Amino acid sequence: MPNDQQMRDPVSLLPKRVGVGLKPEHFEDILSGQPDIGFFEVHAENYMGAGGALHHYLGRIRADYPLSIHGVGLSIGGEDGLDPMHLMRLKTLLDRYQPQSFSEHLAWSSHSGIFFNDLLPLPYTRATLESVCRHVDQVQEMLQTRMLLENPSTYVEFVASEMQEAEFLCAIVERTGCGLLLDVNNLYVSGVNHGWNPKAMLEALPLRAVGEIHIAGHTVDADANGMPLMIDSHGAPVADAVWELYGLALDFTGQQATLLERDSDLPPFTVLLAEAQRAENYLRSIPNQEKDQRKAGSS
Repeated sequence: MPNDQQMRDPVSLLPKRVGVGLKPEHFEDILSGQPDIGFFEVHAENYMGAGGALHHYLGRIRADYPLSIHGVGLSIGGEDGLDPMHLMRLKTLLDRYQPQSFSEHLAWSSHSGIFFNDLLPLPYTRATLESVCRHVDQVQEMLQTRMLLENPSTYVEFVASEMQEAEFLCAIVERTGCGLLLDVNNLYVSGVNHGWNPKAMLEALPLRAVGEIHIAGHTVDADANGMPLMIDSHGAPVADAVWELYGLALDFTGQQATLLERDSDLPPFTVLLAEAQRAENYLRSIPNQEKDQRKAGSS
């Protein structure tokens, strides 16, 4: 359970602007051009070594920009206990760079000492809820910060599930005091893959707890039955349907720090900046306040 101080602390100190993922291919462009960008985000596991070129560049860029650290390897949804060494490395990294936000996925990626290079789905059962809440509490206590938990992109559903994803996330937020990282692309991908209505699911989420939004591109494929299958590839521009859902999300939450994710098929940095500017235009069209707090609070 969160303590009183955790409940008072904000889930994110990021500026309510648009940021991009920090990639080595763009280090020199950033340092030479000093672009007008809200913040940068890095994957924690790429920076768990003690030194090297990545830390050299991150240190220089962090001096000028806010930072979000995003974990991909805690396996918060796994059955096993959290890896104490991974948690310690994560704490060392956060202590070193003092990011304005830390987030992880509602997923699992390890079991019985074996690590899977993927973010795997979990059944939404009461037993899983107990385990996830215990893990979130452990992370927040170890890091001494409120974390953001990201809604997943999924391709299968479990027959054993006892509740919907939104209900599951609402329960985690309520019990642990963590925030929600609202990934709009994940919401759209899962909605299409499972036949959900992404807009209805958006309204069911604990939107009052949103501390950051992610937008990204996906790949359109087909399953064995010829039905549409969306792959959360982060290797394409943001799709029109995701832009529409992003605009709707902002109508509910007000301005929120927004990350434009691009992890493969990286374009030149100028192209990425242009897409980030489109997201910035969405943000600027929303009053800088929790204008729809009644809607968000009722979710």
